[in-house]
Amino acid sequence: MKLIVGLGNPGIEYQFTPHNLGFLTIDRIANGLGIEVRNRQCRALTARVTVAGEMAVLAKPETYMNLSGLSVRELVDEHQVDVKRDLIVIYDELDLPLGAIRVRQRGSSAGHNGMESVLGALGTDEILRIRLGIAPDRKVTDGVKYVLTPFRKAQETVVDELLDTAVQAVEVILKDGPAAAMNRFNRKNEAAE
Repeated sequence: MKLIVGLGNPGIEYQFTPHNLGFLTIDRIANGLGIEVRNRQCRALTARVTVAGEMAVLAKPETYMNLSGLSVRELVDEHQVDVKRDLIVIYDELDLPLGAIRVRQRGSSAGHNGMESVLGALGTDEILRIRLGIAPDRKVTDGVKYVLTPFRKAQETVVDELLDTAVQAVEVILKDGPAAAMNRFNRKNEAAE
């Protein structure tokens, strides 16, 4: 069983904000399969699906971003998931330009509170993650305000394409493995990590 977790904040006021790209990716996967992520389990909204031939649980933790690890730990235990092999965490990354994507198999949280919570709860940094770039084209003085403010109309096309790319990255990981996904999606000509 694969566990695909998108990080975000519950609540309509956060729905279309940069910090909710993880949730939006989970919804995009579910919509493509004609289902809704609405079962309540382990402090998360979940759905059982088949993606790229693999049985998986899609999950959106309802603990709010900074406590995401609480829900992810419960989901890992509930579904007896091998963290290094069967868990994928999807989240926003302020250090990457809007629209960029990076697939990584391990590493620090790089200051992302949700990922920091997941790493702490699972006790390892060997967690496959898909980082979705949200950095604006202009300097932001208040990062917290930026990530919790809805996307501007001018950003919607890039965000839509980013969500499609994130879904493709999940499919490539499940079908061909993390290395293939990194080769395909981690483009060197974009801004450095």
